[in-house]
Amino acid sequence: MKNFIKLSLLVIFILFTCVQVRAQERPSQSIDSLHYANETHFKNIRQLTFGGDNAEAYWSYDGKSLIFQRTNPKEGIECDQMFLGKIPTSKNKEFDYKLVSTGKGRTTCAYFMKDGKHIIYASTHLGGDNCPPNVDRAKYGNKYIWPVYDTYDIFMADLNGKVVKQLTDHKGYDAEATLSPDGKKMIFCSTRDGDLDLYIMDLETEKVTRITSELGYDGGAWFSPDGKKIVWRASRPKTEAEIKEYKELLQEGLVAPTKMEVWVADADGSNAKQITNLGNANWAPNFTPDSKHIIFCSNHEYKRGFPFNMYLTDINGNGLEKISRDKGFDAFPMFSPDGKKIVFSSNRNNGGTRDTNVFIADWVE
Repeated sequence: MKNFIKLSLLVIFILFTCVQVRAQERPSQSIDSLHYANETHFKNIRQLTFGGDNAEAYWSYDGKSLIFQRTNPKEGIECDQMFLGKIPTSKNKEFDYKLVSTGKGRTTCAYFMKDGKHIIYASTHLGGDNCPPNVDRAKYGNKYIWPVYDTYDIFMADLNGKVVKQLTDHKGYDAEATLSPDGKKMIFCSTRDGDLDLYIMDLETEKVTRITSELGYDGGAWFSPDGKKIVWRASRPKTEAEIKEYKELLQEGLVAPTKMEVWVADADGSNAKQITNLGNANWAPNFTPDSKHIIFCSNHEYKRGFPFNMYLTDINGNGLEKISRDKGFDAFPMFSPDGKKIVFSSNRNNGGTRDTNVFIADWVE
């Protein structure tokens, strides 16, 4: 989620003078400053947004549009709101986008509906018009902690931003929703049973089934393109101290998401297994078009907590390959429906600012 961006940017700010850029992480010697050496899977990278924090850009089912969340105080957007735009069909066309959330509260994790006429996203707007308060981290020893607001619910809206249906109304956190390839099922994260677990909703009947039960944060789940599997990120506090801290924070509507690993399971949640054991934060996983590989974000190579880069592995966690090389932050990858392109968020080409932008590239096998 977007809060991981703030983690990376905070650490970068504090340790900026200590950054040592490896030779392979320097921009390639060409006019294309968006493309780093050894990013062999990317071609024709294009920056779509400029300025502010732009993240979690996801494709429509027809591959023609993107929806993403954006914060930019310079534009009066104090916390994340949802924007939708058509993908440019030529180099001469700009990426134009429009607000499709209410402009109230805070939003996160939007996704297109199969019909191409609606979107879903989580929002706190029923809890108040203003952005919900940030966490006072000094109270927690300046640990990286972020809130799971209990005013988040999931809504369906049309492409003009009109909310047409509220999909969740339980007290507590309901967010991080994505849909199955056939558009009939929604997988999401909720605290409705006391922990941060995954649930699947049948959108026709609105029946909800809980599919995870281990203590820890289960979230950010996706269905595979063939509809047979799911992938997600999870924390698993083990020691007495870890369990105590996790439960106490959750009671306050907070979580410390700095230790995550990637898990996969069958689409109904059965046969769950952990496929990474890298340490640090491994998250934002998604499937490749063949449903046999996972692309995810991680800072496991760096004791200082950054950079965050994208990595590729098979569905069993074998054959780890580093995909991106930005020295700040690369995450939230999603392949186009035809598998020919990839969209992701990155700190690259931000002129030394803290901006995170959306990028699109051709995918090279």
